[in-house]
This record gives sequence, C-alpha cells and structure tokens, in this order.
Amino acid sequence: MIEQALDEALAQCRLTRNEFSELLVRLLDYGVICRDESNVETLLYDRFQRCEQLIRDWIAPLGLRLQHDSRFQFIRVYPPGAEVPSMPDQDEPHHGGFRARLSQQEVAAILVLRVEYDKSLREGQVDDQGCVALTLEALELGLRNLLKMSLPDKLAERKQLLKKLRQLRLIQFNGDDNDAGAEALLRVRPTIAQFVSEAALAQLLESEPPVVESAAEPAADAQGPATPKESREDIQRITPASEEHSLFADSQQ
Repeated sequence: MIEQALDEALAQCRLTRNEFSELLVRLLDYGVICRDESNVETLLYDRFQRCEQLIRDWIAPLGLRLQHDSRFQFIRVYPPGAEVPSMPDQDEPHHGGFRARLSQQEVAAILVLRVEYDKSLREGQVDDQGCVALTLEALELGLRNLLKMSLPDKLAERKQLLKKLRQLRLIQFNGDDNDAGAEALLRVRPTIAQFVSEAALAQLLESEPPVVESAAEPAADAQGPATPKESREDIQRITPASEEHSLFADSQQ
C-alpha cells in the first residue's frame, strides 16, 4: 500500500525510486545540500525541487524538518528537537540521536566564522550568492582575539578542520592538499547565519559562554571562550553528552 502510494507520487514528480532514494539518502547523510557545491549537488537540488513536498511528507513522521532557502539554494535537514529558524519549536523531548558531535576546535572556528560573516555583512562585503571572502589568517586572528585559541599547527589537522567546515556546507574551500596557509581564501556561506543563533553570537561578543544553535547540531551545549581547562572541556561537545551515535557524523565528502 505504501509502495503503491510512493510509486504514484514519484510518477507525478517524474522520478524513479532510485533517484528518490539517492536524494533522500544524501540529504540524511550530509544533513545539507547546496546547489553550488558540486555537479552532484546541483543535480540533487534540482531533483528536490520536483519532489519537495514528497520529501517533507516522508521525513515528517521521523520528527525531522527541512529548511529550504530558495534564494541561496540550499536545503538543510533538522533533527528532532532542533530549533529551526522561522519554525515553531517542537515540544516533544528528544535525546539527540541524530545530532553530530563537533570538536572544540570546530565549535570555535564556527563561532568565529559567524562573527566574521556578520562583520562583512554590515560592511556590505557580500557577493551575489550571499558569501563572504575570508583568509585563513583572518580566521586565525579571530580565534585569538575572541577565544584565545588558534588554528591547528599541523597541516593535516588544519586540512581536516577545513574539510569538516566544508562538509557542513559552512564554507567553500577549493585549495589543494598543500594549500592551507595563511593566505588561503575561504568563502563563508550564508548558511552560517542559521547554524549559529543570534543569541550565541551576542553572548560571544559580550565575552560570555555562548550556546551554539545549529541545524545538524541544534540545542548545542558548547561553551564559549576561556582558557581554563574546565571551560575548554565544556566546548568539546556541541550536543548533549548522552549522544553516542549520529546519522550526520563521519559523513564523507
């Protein structure tokens, strides 16, 4: 019965089961699809536009919700209990099984990206796609000034950090394996504005421990800038400590 209904709906969308499955699996695996990221995501985003309501209907029983930004052409899926921009909060309790775990370094970089994005936005330094250009040197300075931290010294660790930020579709970074120096240029996506809440940003700028609210990692418990050991340990997780598994963790590029 369900399969018959699905086939009828897919026929109206002019999609096959394999095409629908590929889109749904990619969305749940990555948590986000940006049309300008790659040829694959261009294809999947255009496919999504043909079956948006069907996707919403299929994930709704799981407590998942979608944000579709048609202006900047990205889709982000929110796990149960997430605070979603322009959507009412869910009252049901959830234990965060869909939420990803971010490291201390990743949380810090994300917070600084949000600050730098807002700064460029106020100065009108935003391109037609809503992106902001930022060098790694500027990111490093932001980390030092705001959080008394720095980028990883080891090239491999630095590249892994950039890979994670790109995986979350918060930046675009097209440098090769040897291009992670201070002059390397990033494009900070407008998705950062939904990933870190206004409240977290305000707390950070007031030098108070911020709470990161994000799409793949909502209701975050990450704490803000501090040098004591206790505070640094606090921001090693962006989600509750009870989470051990995540649908969005360890997804590949």
